[in-house]
Amino acid sequence: MALRPDLAIIAANITPGSRILDVGCGDGQLMAALRDERGVDARGLEIDPGNVADAMARGLSVMQGDADRDLVDYPDASFDYAILSQTLQTAMRPHVVLDHLLRIGAQAFVSFPNFAHWRVRASLLWGGRMPVTALLPLEWYETPNIHHVTIDDFRAFVAKRGITVVDAWFLSGGKRTTAAAANFRAEHAVFLLQR
Repeated sequence: MALRPDLAIIAANITPGSRILDVGCGDGQLMAALRDERGVDARGLEIDPGNVADAMARGLSVMQGDADRDLVDYPDASFDYAILSQTLQTAMRPHVVLDHLLRIGAQAFVSFPNFAHWRVRASLLWGGRMPVTALLPLEWYETPNIHHVTIDDFRAFVAKRGITVVDAWFLSGGKRTTAAAANFRAEHAVFLLQR
């Protein structure tokens, strides 16, 4: 099964043989691909018990837990990479989660839907409603997204926290797009960060 575009970017930029922690790993699709294709030592943290069971059925090491509460238990510098894909916007305290990621991992990959994409803006402006799209498929009352982050918001957020953006990738329609006007044009962003 092909990886989601943001996960494919992350996978392509992980050094083979690395130790990774995938926070909010879902069913372990990225972890399995990294294990099989990059020879990584992958660990996962996932809140949903069904996803934990699915990941474990793939032979992956996944613990059930909540990023907002359980990352504190991981030792400093225990991973080469910490990954938070499609999870930042669901965290109760994203600043605490991000601080833990960069304490636990030498670098962190963070991906999220861009709530400033032109279709999201148009839905609000012309329709007066929260958008339902392929990337944001749930109605506002069903979505786990509690923080509507934009690319520009995220850049300001990490700068304020003294975090370095090592690299960034932007996606629209599942394909890479340029950084020019990314806040308006990109549906999704992937950042590689370090302190």
